Amino acid sequence: MNIKLHALARTTPAIRREIALSDEPAAVLAERYGVSLMTVYKWKRREDFLDRSHTPHRLRTTMTPAQEAIAVELRKTLLLPLDDLLSVMREFVCPDVSRSGLDRCLRRHGVGSLRSLKPQVPKPAHQPFAAYEPGFIHIDVKYLPQMADETRRRYLFVAIDRATRWVFIALYASKSARNARAFLKSLLTACPIKINKILTDNGKEFTARLLGQPSATHAFESLCEALGIEHRTTRVRRPQTNGMVERFNGRIEEVLRSHHFISGEDLEKTLLRYAWLYNHQLPQAALKGLTPMQAMKQWYTSHPHLFQKRPYDHPGCDR
Repeated sequence: MNIKLHALARTTPAIRREIALSDEPAAVLAERYGVSLMTVYKWKRREDFLDRSHTPHRLRTTMTPAQEAIAVELRKTLLLPLDDLLSVMREFVCPDVSRSGLDRCLRRHGVGSLRSLKPQVPKPAHQPFAAYEPGFIHIDVKYLPQMADETRRRYLFVAIDRATRWVFIALYASKSARNARAFLKSLLTACPIKINKILTDNGKEFTARLLGQPSATHAFESLCEALGIEHRTTRVRRPQTNGMVERFNGRIEEVLRSHHFISGEDLEKTLLRYAWLYNHQLPQAALKGLTPMQAMKQWYTSHPHLFQKRPYDHPGCDR
């Protein structure tokens, strides 16, 4: 049996029993066990020999039970914060009530948390992305921290295929339309899938539609038109439309926070390594436990016409 003794206890339950059953004078027992006379008398009056709780049996309060009931009902009905309820109670019910006393009263009656009393608004159900075949690419740009050996910060261009979650990244010195065009060219070379749709935000590096300029004059949009790729843009101030790539950017942010980079080259190598691990080693719940590369190979087996080349699971294989 586990016995819990007070930290300052000088006796055990066995010694206390000996004191209670002994016929020797209290002074003799006190000297023998190294306790006071009051301790000897206490255990001689007791029938049990375990430490009791020191919590008072009656809590001190300035409110009567009826006043406490009023406070609880006001809390439930009006959903008043503690300070507002305190003002009401002092003005109309009990002028002497303290803030701490009122708080203890509310906790005793199970209404201490105002949030739990408010009606719970159901969260909107998560709407999964519509099912698409490989070839619908989400593209976004993420700011990167400036390293000690750099004179300016760089930008991470990120592309992710909606169906397979396969990602491709590249770092550039600026997020210009020229670099967006260069990124798209690199993506077309690296991606085994035939790209037919691209979704981006309305940044100037991707589109000039908000400026009223024709797409033929924009470096990125003109390349999309030349390749027969449908370029879609998200609704203004609706970044969740491009949420798939935003989620991957969240993973990149975790990498940035959890690593210490000694140089810009170290940063770039780490991000490229993570993208490779993401594609080849990290199973995705959205893909039923498959990695993006495994999902891509399954699609290639069943729909080879959606690919411009066979996807390989080994670095260096591009044919």
